[in-house]
Amino acid sequence: MNADLILWRHAEAEDLADNEETGGSDLSRRLTAKGEKQAARMSNWLARNLPEDARIWSSPAVRTEQTVLALGRKYRLSDALRPDASPDDLLQLVQWPQLHHPTLIVGHQPTLGRVVARLLGLSEQECSIKKGALWWLHQRERNGVSQTVILTVQSPEFL
Repeated sequence: MNADLILWRHAEAEDLADNEETGGSDLSRRLTAKGEKQAARMSNWLARNLPEDARIWSSPAVRTEQTVLALGRKYRLSDALRPDASPDDLLQLVQWPQLHHPTLIVGHQPTLGRVVARLLGLSEQECSIKKGALWWLHQRERNGVSQTVILTVQSPEFL
């Protein structure tokens, strides 16, 4: 079975310390002006490349919702994608690798980087994913062996 998993880290957000000073929490952090531009750039790229039947999931954090809203498509929120989520939470939510539709996840570090490291079989437990960047992974079977391949990595600064 072929399956696509697209991992999109939320765009640049307010610092946690600045947000806490005004009574906010980690989940209430908002995108900065730069973050809004990053989300818009990546959304424009995704609008041209993301299949219409893609399933879209977002963390309930304000910064991830703001990031996915730039795309202008329907999405669902899941606590399995919160900032403290585990790679297992994410992979169970999307039923990897038995996906029936391409699936876009808008989430956080270190979870997204840990998912990338696991699926690619990296020796490190975590891969660093830049704010606003996207990793498009594809699951395939070759000669009876399941493989994860990178289709593309995009950063908003290069779009």
